[in-house]
Amino acid sequence: MPDYHDDLRLAHVLADAADAATMDRFKALDLKVETKPDMTPVSEADKAAEELIRSSLQRARPRDAILGEEYGIEGTGPRRWVIDPIDGTKNYVRGVPVWATLISLMEAGEGGYQPVVGVVSAPALGRRWWAAKGGGAYTGRSLTSASRLKVSKVSRMRDASFAYSSLTGWEEQGRLDGFMDLTRAVWRTRGYGDFWPYMMVAEGSVDICAEPELSLWDMAATAIVVSEAGGTFTGLDGTPGPHSGNAAASNGLLHDELLGYLNQRY
Repeated sequence: MPDYHDDLRLAHVLADAADAATMDRFKALDLKVETKPDMTPVSEADKAAEELIRSSLQRARPRDAILGEEYGIEGTGPRRWVIDPIDGTKNYVRGVPVWATLISLMEAGEGGYQPVVGVVSAPALGRRWWAAKGGGAYTGRSLTSASRLKVSKVSRMRDASFAYSSLTGWEEQGRLDGFMDLTRAVWRTRGYGDFWPYMMVAEGSVDICAEPELSLWDMAATAIVVSEAGGTFTGLDGTPGPHSGNAAASNGLLHDELLGYLNQRY
């Protein structure tokens, strides 16, 4: 098993720098916000954070490729850093503290690139989560001040807590009826949104979550944290990992049933 400690340590350094940059502009009255071609917002803080991470990686890991939400792919090779500078930009620009910088290292292997390191840093919440392949998942303030993450042991859907982002995507894909059936079957539903439900699955405070439409940079870091915490992370089609354009995460015990509901078509 390769040792990813140095890469994980670098990811924390990158997250520290990004946290300082994003918090400096959080709730700024003169924050500049633009609309991208896909009609989603992007702030000056998104761009600045990604530029900061990219420049640091180019110095520290010049042979590695970089894929980011704002500036695309740069470089080639078997190792690729995947960055979402602010996951939850809509929250960020409205002053809602639920947003995070997502940093992942992926390596080429069977079935394409797979995440081997992931850091999810949410400075406005005062939280950070991370994982490395084969090394477990953790939360805390630093590598030396952390507690290990473990998914829940809830095994019945009627006892489960289900988290999601919104209803619109499910309706557009014709999955809304199955989604609604799921909300009726579980004990509790909450629309926390973005990265947070996946981290709560890893912590064991939520049992299942899913989103109908995502990009790789939304999922690479969260996927390895959930997996290393003992959970299951797949696409809605059941394919393991962050490559399906959507996601379902669970404590593992409820995963097949979760997919069953979300793949109902009427």
